[in-house]
Amino acid sequence: MNILGGALLAAAVGAGGLWAAWGRDLPSVSDLDVLEFSGQTRVYDRAGTLVGTLTPSLSSGGSVNRDLLKAGEISPWLQKAVVTSEDRRFYQHGGVDVIGIARGLIKGVLQNDLEGGSSITQQVVKNTLLADLHGARTPERKFKEAVLAYQLERNFDKKQILNAYLNVIYWGDGGSSDIIGAGGAAHAYFGKDARALNLAESVYLATIIPAPNRRYKEFKSYRPLMKSLLTRMVEDGQVTQAEADAAWKTPIYPAGWRLGWNADGTLRSANLERPDRLGENLQRTEGARRYPNFYYLQAVEKELLPLIGRKALYGGGKIYTGMSAQAQSAAEEASRGARLPDGATLGAALVRPDSGEVLALVGQKLTDARPSDWNNATQARRQVGSSVKPLLYALALEKGWKQSDTVLDAPIRGDYQPMNYNRRWTGRYVTLRYSLDHSLNLPTVRIGQELGIPTFEAKLRDLGLTPPANAGLSLTIGTLEASPLQMASAYATFANGGLYYAPTLVRKVEDARGKVIYTRAAPTPKRVWDARTAWLGLDMLRGVVNDLSASQGGLATRALIPGWPVGGKTGTTNDVKDLWFAGVTPTVAGAVWVGKQEGGALPGWAYSGEIPTPIWQQAVAGTLAGQPETDFRQPDGVTYRVVRNVNMAFRTEDADNEPVARDGSGSTTGFFGRRRQPAPTVQPSPDPTPTPAVTEETAAPAPEPTAPTPEPVPVDPVPATPVTPETPDPAAEPTPDPTPTPAPDVPVQNPPEPLPTEPDPNAIPDQNPGDQAEPLPDPTTLDGQDTTDPINEIPPVN
Repeated sequence: MNILGGALLAAAVGAGGLWAAWGRDLPSVSDLDVLEFSGQTRVYDRAGTLVGTLTPSLSSGGSVNRDLLKAGEISPWLQKAVVTSEDRRFYQHGGVDVIGIARGLIKGVLQNDLEGGSSITQQVVKNTLLADLHGARTPERKFKEAVLAYQLERNFDKKQILNAYLNVIYWGDGGSSDIIGAGGAAHAYFGKDARALNLAESVYLATIIPAPNRRYKEFKSYRPLMKSLLTRMVEDGQVTQAEADAAWKTPIYPAGWRLGWNADGTLRSANLERPDRLGENLQRTEGARRYPNFYYLQAVEKELLPLIGRKALYGGGKIYTGMSAQAQSAAEEASRGARLPDGATLGAALVRPDSGEVLALVGQKLTDARPSDWNNATQARRQVGSSVKPLLYALALEKGWKQSDTVLDAPIRGDYQPMNYNRRWTGRYVTLRYSLDHSLNLPTVRIGQELGIPTFEAKLRDLGLTPPANAGLSLTIGTLEASPLQMASAYATFANGGLYYAPTLVRKVEDARGKVIYTRAAPTPKRVWDARTAWLGLDMLRGVVNDLSASQGGLATRALIPGWPVGGKTGTTNDVKDLWFAGVTPTVAGAVWVGKQEGGALPGWAYSGEIPTPIWQQAVAGTLAGQPETDFRQPDGVTYRVVRNVNMAFRTEDADNEPVARDGSGSTTGFFGRRRQPAPTVQPSPDPTPTPAVTEETAAPAPEPTAPTPEPVPVDPVPATPVTPETPDPAAEPTPDPTPTPAPDVPVQNPPEPLPTEPDPNAIPDQNPGDQAEPLPDPTTLDGQDTTDPINEIPPVN
């Protein structure tokens, strides 16, 4: 008795230990009750227009089945064949088949494989509730499977559990999408509805479940399994011998195969001619649906599930969202028409700056096929490249810097050795405006040095972004990872006076009886910039789009929208893995990412100004179409001055202060400390009233000087105070036009473009690869403008 008691106690302690280690925070089995919901929940946009319906869905690993079938919609032959093939004791056990587990344990000991012995109930758990474990063959997964299987059996009957299994099982590779569930399998393999499958077809589908891709391609080798399964179905009383014999002699023709049959059910010939027919059949069925607004509806589900639960979500009520049907349609058209490098896809998000409401979401490059379930607009986290720069420059403006202040364009001392895109540096001081217009790395990193990386990290967090740990100075030129929705929301702060709104999709939800069961609280903004800082940052963003023409190396000229003021910034990352454009108009902020889903380099000719920027322009222009043209709202206390022929915004009290030269050290003494520049470079506007748009012939940014002998970053550390052949003079930048055009106090609708000037040796465009000598991308390449010395290259983050 003592031995037995000790054994029981040890078992109890062991079970308690397993529960303590793995039994907490298990998912709820009630999530699988979606199969019982018959109502369709209707979704409306911000204008009250019906934009779609939500129907129950089940996740299956990395895929989702959104076309769930009831038991009566699936052939009873398939149900019987699957039970006999996958879990003969399904109707006898309580969720965990002890006999099957014993077989699995023996297999694990003899073959070092913990797989095997799982009941249908356990497989439902594995493919849905425990999909995040990615099928790991571990004792933890087996323990959780067992616990949840028992819970599932107590909450659902066998018919419901089998139906769930038939809706989530993986049935092979359908090309652009997986074949999930009985409905998908019936259409892909036999071109018919699941209820129309005969016994022979059902047996075939059941036999390929364990390894559908391999077994599909080896029909002749696995044909005997059908005979074996029919025999077992007779033994289990699922079919009669006559039915089994008839099924064996019934010819079947899985898609892609040319088969010859003898009258006795044996094969005469078997040739796999068109394996891609599976995907074609699936696409033909799903493509007819077109899936409009797919990614927005998907995001609505994800936002509401933790708030109201599945029963309310799929209960047949109404959901009112912040979507603009016009914006969503424009974004989808831009995605469909996007010209992308082979193997690339995209993500796009548009938001309202005044509320944070999401206007549109597109998570992939759209085709006529069913969209992928992965939503790059909301789920992806990709390095943002130079599109992070405006946030750093705005931080400098917040700290009292001016657009006219200058920063040294020269190599950085220390182990981290970034370079400008063309692998050249001037050794002179360039204005903040010029540096951002040309997306220069070296001045940007020096700004980060002086402001301090912890300060920049804190600002990024205020903007809803998560800086990577220990990024150091590389954070200033793009190692931040974000989604398009996050970047759109961060940029929106430039258009709304400095307020950050967390993005939201849903306004309210009503149940099937019209009772309001959820109402979003009024959006509560967080002030991240004071109004004037936001305006100054916006002015610099508009400069990126407007200061330079395409022939002068303008990075974002293709973002221009006739009649609307536009600001934005491109971004490119190491090895051209990620291409970005993020931008703002008075009523829409948005971001577009382009890259390969699995990561990897895009072709060298791919530029951020050429690929994501036109997608953004088409989506936003379509959103604004038909709306009255409007301008950004300028705050009080801002005025304009022309500096080197560029019209810049200033705080009124700073407008006539001399520019400050900086080298990133923060020192106020010494040769490379802060030095005053002569006031004549800043010229007040004599006319405070708005003026017509200035043409190319009347205004142009002065070309910044180049060093006598541009050279790459040396391998040896650069001295703290580098010396060029001529002493760098902060005031040495020439101004080719001694009589600049007066600037208005209120910016014009269409900001001026510059005069054509003598080619600037530092203004190498990132838009035209023909103008560049084999560019070498930077780990956070700045729009095809900057690069890093390979010796000090930052490992890419995918």
